This record gives sequence, C-alpha cells and structure tokens, in this order.
Amino acid sequence: MKAAVYTRAGDPDVIHLEDREIPTPAAGEVRVRIQVSGVNPTDWKSRRNTEPTTFQVPGQDGAGIVDALGDGVTGFEIGDRVWVWDSAFQRPGGTSQEYISIPSAQVVALPDAASFELGASLGIPALTAHLALRAGDSTAEPLVAGALDGQFVLVAGGAGAVGHAAIELAVFAGAHVITTVSSDEKAALVTAAGAHTVINYRTEDVAARIAEVAPDGVDRIVEVNPNANAELDTRVAKPHSTIAIYATDESTPMPLIVNPSMRKNLTYRFILTYTSGAEEKAAAVAGVAHAVGAGALHVGEEHGLPVTFFDLADTAAAHAAVENAAVGKVLIRVAAS
Repeated sequence: MKAAVYTRAGDPDVIHLEDREIPTPAAGEVRVRIQVSGVNPTDWKSRRNTEPTTFQVPGQDGAGIVDALGDGVTGFEIGDRVWVWDSAFQRPGGTSQEYISIPSAQVVALPDAASFELGASLGIPALTAHLALRAGDSTAEPLVAGALDGQFVLVAGGAGAVGHAAIELAVFAGAHVITTVSSDEKAALVTAAGAHTVINYRTEDVAARIAEVAPDGVDRIVEVNPNANAELDTRVAKPHSTIAIYATDESTPMPLIVNPSMRKNLTYRFILTYTSGAEEKAAAVAGVAHAVGAGALHVGEEHGLPVTFFDLADTAAAHAAVENAAVGKVLIRVAAS
C-alpha cells in the first residue's frame, strides 16, 4: 500500500511517499481502507516539533470502509462506512495511508447520507468543539437538539475548522451563536454555517455588539486566541459561565484578569482532545456521531467550510497549506486503488 511517511522532524518536505505492508488488525482492532484523510494544525506541529521513534504516518482523522476485523471486534461488518479519530496519537500509523488498523473504540459508523469528506473533517475539529461547548457542565453528556436552548455561545474566530464545528453544534443544540471574524469573506462563511450574530473584530466594538444581543452576558465561550481576547472574554462572560480555551499561537503567558473573573466566579477550561477525560471524550464522540446522523454537520463552501483537496502523493503540500493558514478544511484523497 501507499503511505505518506516521515522519519525525522522538519519542514513539509520531510514527508515522502513509500510502499508499506498492509497492516493486519490485532485483536480488538478494525482495519479501514481510508478514502479521505483530514489535515489539522496538530499534524504539522507534531511533524515540525517531534522526532519520530522510528517512522510516522501523519493524520489523526479520516474516513473509509471497514476492510478487516481483528479477533473480538463486534458492532462492525466488512464494508461498513466509518470515520476514525486520534489515529496517530502515540501510534506511528495515521490516516495518510491507504489502510489503517486501529482500536475499534476509535472507529465510528458514518451514515450513508454523510460523505467521506465530512467523515474526515470530524475528529479533531468536531470533538474539540464538543468538548469546549460542554466544558462547564457537571456531567459528561452528548449534545442533543435543545441541550443549549436559551443560551448564548460566543465562538471566537468562527471561520476555522473548530470554530465552524462549534457553530454548527451549538446551533443544533439550540443556542444563539455569536462569532467573531476578521474579514467580510469570513463573515460570509460563518453566516453560511448558521451563526446568528457575526462581528468583525477589526471594524466593530465587539463588547458593545455582544451587549446588544446578550445584555446579561454569554453562557459559554469557545476561545481560539486567549492572549488577545482575555479582557474581552472577562467582560462579556455571564457570571458562573465557562471560557473554554483550545488553542494559542502565543508563547507568552496568557493574561488573566483576576478580580473581574473572581467577581463573576468564571471557570477557565483548557481543552486538548487527546488527553481529555475518558467520559467526556466518549460523550463528545457520541454527540458528534448523533449530530452527523441528524444532518447537523457539514463541509463545503455553501456550508461555510470550503474544502481544498490534495492527492496522497502531495501530503507535504497539504501540510504546507494548513501551516500557511489555508481557509476552510484541507483534505487528502487517499482511496486505495
């Protein structure tokens, strides 16, 4: 089979295509013939900053067809359409290859109505979004329709892949979604995703606009840029609300506005999907799967998430595109021949 591989950390050009043996699923594993692989910022950051022990096939997310079952696997049959998550976490074999063997717990049914492109776009973005939206809850529960009725959710930078998923999941759950963007182009994308209130933070007073819509403050904040938005988040958050932080490109410490945060009894939660608790991760997988089945998650420019495709042989270029902040979702067509 063909696989995109790197054996040392570095620039995208450390990735090369090579022939590898098709893996045999061990007990408890499912072998999936990958059709589409998703590329996320975590992929290029790992490739640039972490030396592989032996080799690494990148790609946490993907979608394809069940090809073989290891001993003891139940709930799947050969030919089932599925999506997979955390495929390369602490494992050398990610989704940028034609076949992958992975524990069955990391394999999720993909409805016939859902495309492989959508399946490969779930994983890191949608699970992170679900974890962030549920971060302030006392128990881990999957999002369902009506779960956030009457609440206001602020999604910072809603035009990114996680932001897009957070908008769609929050809308599905009944929230009024407020999101910030940096351009008219991105405003059009988040509007297509279903955001109710869109604010251009370069040209508008964000706090004032939020106060018009949610005078008592917002119930949940999904934050991608905590260093820049710490003061704003503290101002617009409702008392006893949660600020869920899932990313930063800053190496400097995040400013924490202590006294206002104390007065409001705010909760700050830091989200990394790989190391999240087992119960909330399971709830996120179930919630995302439920939303997919309900037709609430989408890809494509008409839904606010443009897709850029690369072939497996061009995995290095796909990584470079994500590293250079490509708008929308970058996917790799893998489809074994």
